[in-house]
Amino acid sequence: MKGIFGHLRRWAKSLKRQTMVLWFCYQHPETPWLPKCISVLVVAYALSPIDLIPDFIPILGYLDDVIILPLGILLAIRLMPSQVLEACQLMASEWEKNHLERPVNKVAAVLIVLIWLVVVAAIWWAYID
Repeated sequence: MKGIFGHLRRWAKSLKRQTMVLWFCYQHPETPWLPKCISVLVVAYALSPIDLIPDFIPILGYLDDVIILPLGILLAIRLMPSQVLEACQLMASEWEKNHLERPVNKVAAVLIVLIWLVVVAAIWWAYID
């Protein structure tokens, strides 16, 4: 059992590190527009204090963290030019060594709340008619 938790802990740390790599990538001036857009979305979602699917919803609440985030990271990294990715991996390593605090994206949190409000309003409007 300890092996599973150790593996999960390493995987979570890897996701955190890759999120920071993408955070540096979207700020890099040589990043093309498509990987930059995907990186912005992935980083905004990862750093948002609010999940798209709340964790208290059984099974579905954790699927976004287990599926959506890793797939977004994988897509952004695959599209990223290698020289940008290498430079940003070095910056993320420095960030990690200095134990700097992880940024929080409040704009993403507001967007997620707005998405939920639109969904609730659409459902309400569909049942009113």
